[in-house]
Amino acid sequence: MPFTEVRGRRIYYEMHGDGDTVALLHHGFASTKMWKSIYPGLVEAGYRVFMYDRRGYGKSEPGADFDEFYVSDAFRWENVTDLARLSEMLDLPPFHIIGHCEGGVMGVDFAGRFPDMVRSLIASSTMCFSTLPLPEFNRSKFPMPFDDLDPDIRDKIVQWHGKDYAEPFYEMARTRGGEYGSGMFDLRPQLPFVKCPTLVLYPDRSALFEVEQGVEFYRNLPKGELAVLPRCGHNSYDQKSAEYVGHAVNFLNRVANEKGAEQIDYSMTCIAPVPQGTGTGQPAVPQEKV
Repeated sequence: MPFTEVRGRRIYYEMHGDGDTVALLHHGFASTKMWKSIYPGLVEAGYRVFMYDRRGYGKSEPGADFDEFYVSDAFRWENVTDLARLSEMLDLPPFHIIGHCEGGVMGVDFAGRFPDMVRSLIASSTMCFSTLPLPEFNRSKFPMPFDDLDPDIRDKIVQWHGKDYAEPFYEMARTRGGEYGSGMFDLRPQLPFVKCPTLVLYPDRSALFEVEQGVEFYRNLPKGELAVLPRCGHNSYDQKSAEYVGHAVNFLNRVANEKGAEQIDYSMTCIAPVPQGTGTGQPAVPQEKV
């Protein structure tokens, strides 16, 4: 189990596979273990996967002041610079990012601040903006204390953070702070600074964020794409893992071959010819005028 040191704290990380690097950024309740159904498919598709537990999550040390840090204005930006330091220490080339929920916020922040280090971004189930202050939003979405949770959910949190830390971490995560902050949240001002190709991957039945949030997210990106997973809840990486990997690999492969997308004329109507290389095996045949 490899560790490295960032700002004097031990940070846990994993590396799997070979090829272009994909960094996986976990959500605000989880750790690297949330990606167990996702990273093998990326490795099989020919990518090297890098994932790590952010400060205070999973196996990474929180530091004595983590409670204060968690609700501070420094939380988002220190996490971003920690990733930059990690990538430097591990000699990572420019990489792709996949971030879920709060991990997607971090991916946006990182891509905006370090554009030369990011080849592409996939943000899944990530809030675009809030209509309520976050403490009020959290109370409505996470009303149950740890002891009242479904046993399977409690077990999952224990697996992510350990028996002694699971309950206090959950209570902290559900009530305050984190990448979404402790006031109103709006990612839209940051999105124009994300210059890399970006896929917004959204479920249509999230109990947290309406699918319209994904549309708003996509519309504010310079190089955005949108994919919606049908009959899927917030934890799309878990509920639709095969489809999640499929969308990710399709997007990553297209980023590697950007000329393929440039051949398609998106302004054409339903009578448009089929562009070359889109699956028919035949060259495009112009349609007669109607």
